[in-house]
Amino acid sequence: MESPLYRDPIYDGATDPVVIYNRELQEWWMIYTSRRASAEGPGVAWVHGTDLGVAVSSDGGINWLYRGTLSGLDFEWGRNTFWAPEILWHQGIYHMYVSYITGVPIDWTGPRHIVHYTSKDMLNWELQGPLQLSSNRVIDACIHEKQDGGFRMWYKDEENGSFTYAADSEDLFEWEVVGPVLTHRGHEGPNVFYFKESYWMIIDEWRGQAVYRSDDMEHWERNNMILDQPGTRTDDGGIGHHADVVVSGDSAYIFYFTHPGKTNAAASEDKSTYEQRRSSVQVARLDVRDGVLVCDRNEPFELTMESPK
Repeated sequence: MESPLYRDPIYDGATDPVVIYNRELQEWWMIYTSRRASAEGPGVAWVHGTDLGVAVSSDGGINWLYRGTLSGLDFEWGRNTFWAPEILWHQGIYHMYVSYITGVPIDWTGPRHIVHYTSKDMLNWELQGPLQLSSNRVIDACIHEKQDGGFRMWYKDEENGSFTYAADSEDLFEWEVVGPVLTHRGHEGPNVFYFKESYWMIIDEWRGQAVYRSDDMEHWERNNMILDQPGTRTDDGGIGHHADVVVSGDSAYIFYFTHPGKTNAAASEDKSTYEQRRSSVQVARLDVRDGVLVCDRNEPFELTMESPK
């Protein structure tokens, strides 16, 4: 695979990717937070005022073409902030849950909500409304069908330790908070998937991706750390941030982003220059060995994502 897999050609700040198949257009879509890495401004304004960028692939995820941003999402006036979309297809409808912040803050304060939209084609979105969850500072939704029916959402609650919380729904519209799930330390970006007869959750601990395993999506055991050691590919020398996993047949691929200008995992949070702010999307293959989820980010592999049925 080429490295990096993708860079945003407008602001060079592609982060928080979600990869999903567009059944109507028969191509893979990568929808992501389009951080404004090349924009100047006070504080952390560059990570706010962000649209959701769209890149598409007609060859199973090997090559990606920037197509623009999702439009028609605003429900109040002005320039606002969209982060970290989660999208799933269910019974002919695409459901998107996106982190939303009013305006363009220059710091990390203020309320954040997860907002639900629906669409039949991923181009035209209908607002279903903000979700009422465990606080008014929630982001980074992830959703998976439950074994006994219905759905579970995992998300980051910044008001409560930046821990992963969960909520359940029978219909993807009405959600009831379950409570905290992982409280060992602050983290973000939970992502849950089923692969090789186990459920897996990865979370971004800002030092790589922590891995948890479960048989029932209720009880989670610490399993491993991945993407915590530098890679050797172009733009892959730092830790892997906020990831999405696509399981296709017997294979699983992890899509994550890096800050190539900050290759030291213990580096400060200073991102005062464009080179420190810019980001690249990478992809690597996952495997399970002796019950442990592993990822060799330097391993050569062929990306073959099949069209879902």
